[in-house]
Amino acid sequence: MSLIEIYSDNPNPNQINIIIDVLKSDGVIIYPTDTVYAIGCMSNSSVGLKKLLKLKSRKVDKLTLSFIFKDISSLSLFVKPYSNKVYRILNKYLPGPYAFIMDAQKKFPKPFQKKKEIGVRVINHPILKSILNKLDAPLVTSSLHDKNKVIDYTTDPKLIFDRWNDKVDLIIDGGFSGNIPSTVIDLRADSFILIREGKGNVF
Repeated sequence: MSLIEIYSDNPNPNQINIIIDVLKSDGVIIYPTDTVYAIGCMSNSSVGLKKLLKLKSRKVDKLTLSFIFKDISSLSLFVKPYSNKVYRILNKYLPGPYAFIMDAQKKFPKPFQKKKEIGVRVINHPILKSILNKLDAPLVTSSLHDKNKVIDYTTDPKLIFDRWNDKVDLIIDGGFSGNIPSTVIDLRADSFILIREGKGNVF
C-alpha cells in the first residue's frame, strides 16, 4: 500500500502519474473530494470493482455508488439524453458539491447493466481534476464512512491510513477534509427531488 501526501492546489505531475498507474492497474484508492474522503476505482476495471464491492460488503446493485466525471460533456456515454432544463442545472452547479441522480443509458457497461439510474458528480478539487484529466473513464466512488455513527465521516487522513492501509492499494493524504457530504438531487422527474441536503446550497 502506498501513501501520497498532496497539499498543493497544483499537484505534482509525478505524484499524479503514480496515482494513475495504480488506478490503471485495477487499484482501489482513497482520496479527498470537495466534500468528504471517498473510496473508488476506475469504472471500467472489473477487478477494481470487485475489490471495492468486497470492501463495502455489498452487491453492485445494492451499493450506493456515484460516478465522478471530469466534465459535463463526459456524461453522454453513461446517461440518457436530457432536457435543456437539466443541462442548465448541471452547467450552473457543476463542478461542485452535488450528486445528481439521472437515468442511465440502456447499454450501460458491465457490471452496471441492471442499474436504471446513475449518480453523477463533477468535483471541484485540484487533485481529482488532475487525475481525471489523464483517465479515459470516470471513477466509480463511494463516500468513506466512519465507524463512529455520530461523526459519520472520517476527516483526519492519518486515521484513514491507520484503518485502511492494509485494505486498499493507495491512499491520498490531501489534508483534513470537511464532514458534510454532497447534496443529492434527483433530476429524473420534471419536479426535481431533494434526496439529501449536504454541502451544496439547495436550489
